[in-house]
Order: sequence, then structure tokens, then C-alpha cells
Amino acid sequence: MKRNDHIADCWKRVTLHSDADAYKQLFYLLNGKFLKFCGQYISDKETSEEIVSDIFVDLWQNRSRLAHVERPEVYMLVSIKNKALRQWKKNSSMQLVPINEDLDVFADVYRPDEELEKKELISQLDKAVAGLPLQCRMAFKLVKEDGMKCAEVAEVLNISVRTVHAQIYRAMKKLNSALAQYQENSPETSSKTIIRNIASGVAVFFLYFLMSACR
Repeated sequence: MKRNDHIADCWKRVTLHSDADAYKQLFYLLNGKFLKFCGQYISDKETSEEIVSDIFVDLWQNRSRLAHVERPEVYMLVSIKNKALRQWKKNSSMQLVPINEDLDVFADVYRPDEELEKKELISQLDKAVAGLPLQCRMAFKLVKEDGMKCAEVAEVLNISVRTVHAQIYRAMKKLNSALAQYQENSPETSSKTIIRNIASGVAVFFLYFLMSACR
């Protein structure tokens, strides 16, 4: 069973039949992703865990009124975002998690002897993404890392689909600019090949984004 189908099945069993086992399955399917998402808004790990836990508790307590929800994951992400933003406004403390080194477009393109060059370049890309405005950064991560469609991201972030398109395009331009700058400043070594490989990966992702996520 596909992940989305599994989530929908568990949601139905929870909301219509008060199935505790399905509730546990839903927790294991979504908790890790929700914690990572909440961490984009809240710097404190314990607070993020508390927020996500509260959302799951709310689900169980209000399960009989949630059977109509067609996209459970999006519904819960919106709830987490709203709760996290309220908490953030109270604390005025926010820290975004750096982009992971194991992003699929950057993986499996280097040899072991190029590890140092890879880490340096990934660090530059981390900085490029970290320098984006919050909304742009969130849109990029939800599409790139979580594989969400633009319509789903628009609902989670409460913006239009057209704005999601613009934010992703803005993020990709930033990454390409960082790659170009790094290439200009790097010596004539194997890192040039690394840059070309990663640039190709970025281009592939952007093409994939245009073809699939924007539907």
C-alpha cells in the first residue's frame, strides 16, 4: 500500500471506527515528518515535540468530527504550522534546520576522495537556502524534501499556488547563483566536476518540479 493510501486508510479507521491501532500507525507514519516541519518554526526540540504531540491528541479527541477531511497530512500540517506560529510569536525565537547533506539531487555523484569538496559546497548551498525568506524556504523544503504538490504547499502555507511557483523559482535561482559563485572562486581541481554534477542535479529537480509538482 502506498504511503498516502496508508495514511488515508488509517485516518478513516480512526475517525469512523475509533481504531486505536490505526491511530498508532498514523503516529509512526507522520510523527517524524511533523517534528521536522515544526522545527522550521521552533528552535526548541522539546517545544516542537509538545506541539506535534498536542496535534495528535487533538486528533484523537476530535476524531468523530474529522471524517470529512480529505487530505489528512495537509490538514495536520496546517494545524502544526498555526500552533507553531502562535508559540513562535510568544517566544520570538526561530531557527531553521539546515538543508540535509543527503538530498537526493546531491547524492551519489562524488568519489570518496572528493568528500572535502562536497562538504564545502554543501555548506555553501546550506547558506544559500538559509538566506531565503521563511516562506520561500518552507515552500522549497516542502516540495523538495517532502515531495508535496504545489496545491498542498499552498494550503499548508496559506498562499496561492502561483506564489508557491514563484517561491520555488526564487529558491532555485538562489541555488544556481551560489553554484556559479562557488565555481568562479574555486580552483581548477576536481571540484569543478562536482559543481557541474550538482548543477545538473539542480536542473533535473527544477525540471521535475515544473512537470509534476506544479500540476
